[in-house]
Amino acid sequence: MRVPSSTFRIATYNIHKCRGLDLKFVPQRIIAVLREIDADIICLQEVVNIPEGAGLKWLDPVETAAEVFDQAGQIARAFADYATAFGENRPFRNGMYGNLTLTRLPLKRWRNFDVSRRGRERRGILETELQARDGSAFHVFNVHLGTGHMERRYQGRLLVHGRILTHPDVKGPRVVIGDFNEWTRGLTTRLLRERFQTFRPRLGKRYPRTYPGVLPLLSLDHCYYEPPLYLVSTRLWRTRYALLASDHLPLVADFRLDARQAS
Repeated sequence: MRVPSSTFRIATYNIHKCRGLDLKFVPQRIIAVLREIDADIICLQEVVNIPEGAGLKWLDPVETAAEVFDQAGQIARAFADYATAFGENRPFRNGMYGNLTLTRLPLKRWRNFDVSRRGRERRGILETELQARDGSAFHVFNVHLGTGHMERRYQGRLLVHGRILTHPDVKGPRVVIGDFNEWTRGLTTRLLRERFQTFRPRLGKRYPRTYPGVLPLLSLDHCYYEPPLYLVSTRLWRTRYALLASDHLPLVADFRLDARQAS
């Protein structure tokens, strides 16, 4: 009897508050890029969540403020057939700022982990437990780490040793994906590579970087995974919309989940 397997596409994208190369805040450009990618699971970082521009009467006009800063709401409404989870990392104006995960697959539960280091900008890791098409469970960790060297060392230890990845409720394979702000073999990279598989994004026959989008010099965005998840293909999403919409490029991967091993 043939053993069933599940396939899915996952993407990570730091949307930079929807601020593009032209310095304009345009959520519709981000939405256009996400529609191009057509991922089953979307992990976004640097998302503003001020529902319908609440409390932004100081901006003129208020309607424009709602269009600009109701980013989480706009993206969620654009993908109405997806379940959503928002992890607040810090207050922003009259709302919130953090990570957003959207999924076509059933969302069983989610929680946000505060990995902030004292004296630095607040950071978080958003965990979602999802159900694959074959019914097995797996976990996605939507990551946004800090820009400081010692800050990331602290966060890397917290992620690996601090009962985030090893929490008792985490049962099943794990995907750790997002903006790690790490382009060298720092402690976080070493800790994760000791425990997970990873890859370099491809574009044609090249291995390009993800940041800054228009002329990428650094690879800040990464994906780590473990069996029974198997990488089918990967791509750095470098289209006209993606080059303009944010200062990062989306990283896309297609996976197959082996049902027999998952069980």
